[in-house]
Amino acid sequence: MPIHKGNYIMSTLTANELREIMSYLHAGRPLPDKYRFLLFEDKREVELVWNGKTNEVCNIVMPFQTIEHVDEPRDEADITLQKSLIDYTLDDRGRQLSGWTNKLIWGENKLILSSLKNGPLRKEIEDQGGIKLIYIDPPFDVGADFSMKIKVGENKESITKHANILEEIAYRDTWGKGSDSYIAMIYERLSLMKDLLAPDGSIYVHCDWRVKSYIRLILDELFGKNFRNEIIWHKKGGIKAISKFFPKKQDTVLFYTKSKEYTFNTQRGDPEDNALYDRWINYSKDGRTVLFKDFPKSDKVKFKDYSRRFLSRHGREPKPDDVLYEFEGAIIESVWSDIADIYRGQKERVDFPTQKPEALLERIILASSNENDLIADFFSGSGTTLAVAEKLGRKWIGADLGKFGIHTTRKRLIETQRELKQIGKKYRAFEILNLGKYERQYFVGVNPNLRDELKQKQLEKKAKDFQALILHAYRAEKIENFKTFHGIKNNRLVAIGPINLPVTRLYVEEIILECREKHITKVDLLAFEFEMGLFPTIQEEAKSKGIDLSLKYIPREVFDKRLVEKNQVVFYDVSYMEVKAWYKGNSISIELTDFSVFYNQDSGKNVSESLRKGGNRIVIENGQIFKISKARSGEISKIRLTEKWSDWIDYWSIDFNFENKKEIIRVAKPIQPKKGDTLEDYETEYEQIWSGDFVFENEWQSFRSKRNRHLELTSISREMKPGRTKIAVKVVDIFGNDTMKIIEVYIKGA
Repeated sequence: MPIHKGNYIMSTLTANELREIMSYLHAGRPLPDKYRFLLFEDKREVELVWNGKTNEVCNIVMPFQTIEHVDEPRDEADITLQKSLIDYTLDDRGRQLSGWTNKLIWGENKLILSSLKNGPLRKEIEDQGGIKLIYIDPPFDVGADFSMKIKVGENKESITKHANILEEIAYRDTWGKGSDSYIAMIYERLSLMKDLLAPDGSIYVHCDWRVKSYIRLILDELFGKNFRNEIIWHKKGGIKAISKFFPKKQDTVLFYTKSKEYTFNTQRGDPEDNALYDRWINYSKDGRTVLFKDFPKSDKVKFKDYSRRFLSRHGREPKPDDVLYEFEGAIIESVWSDIADIYRGQKERVDFPTQKPEALLERIILASSNENDLIADFFSGSGTTLAVAEKLGRKWIGADLGKFGIHTTRKRLIETQRELKQIGKKYRAFEILNLGKYERQYFVGVNPNLRDELKQKQLEKKAKDFQALILHAYRAEKIENFKTFHGIKNNRLVAIGPINLPVTRLYVEEIILECREKHITKVDLLAFEFEMGLFPTIQEEAKSKGIDLSLKYIPREVFDKRLVEKNQVVFYDVSYMEVKAWYKGNSISIELTDFSVFYNQDSGKNVSESLRKGGNRIVIENGQIFKISKARSGEISKIRLTEKWSDWIDYWSIDFNFENKKEIIRVAKPIQPKKGDTLEDYETEYEQIWSGDFVFENEWQSFRSKRNRHLELTSISREMKPGRTKIAVKVVDIFGNDTMKIIEVYIKGA
């Protein structure tokens, strides 16, 4: 029986094959692979196929919330000069007022990419000429350990910071079903990235031997015949002795373009590697060129050759001060063996897993973009791409799921701004953004291959199981018939945030609304993560409406059944701080006077029992860090490492006029189709509205770096306008979690 698609006869099935197909269908079993080729037209000679493959990509649009605006004030002497050199305006303090602001976005990059592609920021990106270059270094190690060492205060001791639950769940979703889930993850994100690229844009994907073959096939499928290079980064430096196989010492960077038209600037190596460098460098006054008058006349053959070249190029004989020869390095080819990996003691090293050297990104950015082009990195990690882009005068967008990665990048970019300011180079402001509203359908663990009704059932079961687990660990009783509440404990209603997403302001506002409707006055909100800048303003808003709102972190120990049954799981409060304003005339400085955290990580008792003789381990108990050691004799010692409250602080900053800048978001205008029209007939229009929040303008900051562990606890003095002003103080602890306090000050009129 012929099977047709249009006029194309795709195959002829035998009677036995038809019966076999029917038997599989009646039994609800999948068809063998052979029928995929017999029943359907084969579109490609070679295709990567995996379970659940689909060409559908996420198209959800979420609003971006601007949490913080960071811009190192420019010196007065530079303001006039820079105004003539840049495409944005500055205020009298030397801070950027208009023009493109670089963007550092915290959140799940699939949702970020979809919101950039389909939302109002798309036009802003296209107004900059589109994204000319994307570099990504996605996770490619199925056994990776994303914990890292964190320095404590000013001493040399470090504590291991585990990946947060959001990162662990994202990693589990990526590798949970092995290669299938990884390929599905990267395929959808690369599809979204391709759409965001400018028509003449380029993409570089960093990978290694584990996933290179998969990613190459995906990129071939998405970008067609626009493959440019397979770059081998052969890491400069020593190797470890391995007896069973050749040492693996290289990564691969796959380079594709969106079309045949794209930017490419040839890169050259070190001029000192030029064969003529040693021979002629003594005849050069600037170390780069040799003038006609200085050329060694004894080298007659070369002298005549370069003189002829000059004549051919310029149509005249060279004059004494004309450049006859310029030292150039060899053209860089596709094997890069001159760039070393990050090593201990290196200035740029920030002790962040997967950090790549700036020299690697510098070569890529210089090759495939020009000054003022917009580039992006959607797995930005410690911010190497963004820091190099800033130094090279590029605009940028960065995104990462890890809050600690965002914090590390913020510090790194502030240092970059300071370096550029010191040498008189221009730089742009950057803003830190959240995704504002998460949809319940993105709850963790739902099989995307199920039909909608089955997805909904699985979603509801996953949610109930998760809530039951948390309520049991919190020792709360389950309650019914509430929209936002799940339990009750000690006459306080308990709400539980999602397992794989941060609690947002909109989430809390729904809780407050139900409290007011049902006259609820005491609430505990439990969450793995809270969006940046959420507290204390949300607690103050709740308090003004008669609600005692307590925010608590869910510890990772809730997944340890032993600790849950022993009632050893501690839910800890968000951080607390105290500040003091010092007045001097019309000027004010801020002193940080106290900071408390309530973290717990590991149990001192359990660690003491499991330690080997001669070993030691660091634990956190009730907001204090201890080093527990077991001597050869078996004696246990316990030393407190947090000697003072400031040891917990990694960074703090001040906005001296917090309500100066309203947070403006763009939302789609409602569409009312005319009779006979559909929504597809109308182009989405956006309007700007005030979210009700304010943007934290980072005007002063002090933070610890790898090289300088000192922290200033009193700010500079800032002249204030007469009247009442609100000052916001933000603190980020050593784990990357932030808290904020707002105080009101008063300056008498003149």
